Amino acid sequence: MQPDQNPWATAPKKPAKHMKIEDLIERIIFASRWVLAIFYLGLVGCLVILAIRFAEHFGIFALAALHSNETSFLLEILKLVDMTLLGNLLLVIIFSGYENFVSIIGVAHDSPDRPKWMGGIDFAGLKLKLISSLVALSGINLLGAFLEIKNANKQDLAWMIGLHLVFVITGLLFALAERVSRHKTDAH
Repeated sequence: MQPDQNPWATAPKKPAKHMKIEDLIERIIFASRWVLAIFYLGLVGCLVILAIRFAEHFGIFALAALHSNETSFLLEILKLVDMTLLGNLLLVIIFSGYENFVSIIGVAHDSPDRPKWMGGIDFAGLKLKLISSLVALSGINLLGAFLEIKNANKQDLAWMIGLHLVFVITGLLFALAERVSRHKTDAH
């Protein structure tokens, strides 16, 4: 067969009735991606709730900051950083997931505020960002537990360390698998 020849061109043509049914099924399947929009709108709602909780926590922190000890002060800042990272993670999932699975966000195309990474994260990149965020969140919680080590339950602390190591190892394995996959793709 010649390289420019279509292998399907010689296949028998389907009757017009079957093509209409097949087209209808394919249109329904293709349109079903919009069901995911509900999930992303729900995550936007979670982001709004997180912002309200952040503002509430910041207000309490600001009022008590001058009278708290150094450990309490650092723990409260870590909680704010933790919430910020969670907000960043939600935003990455919302933007990347929507653009990868539903539709390109056209209104952001010409915006000067459009994040540089937007539209450039594929599903593999999204998984790596997700596990990286989980490692960071776990690390912050672990650091907070170490700051209160006098009051910490040693068994709970051991579980936190173990879980953090699982996240770190999983992240490394994801990154390695992605690198091997890209290397194989680039070699072909």
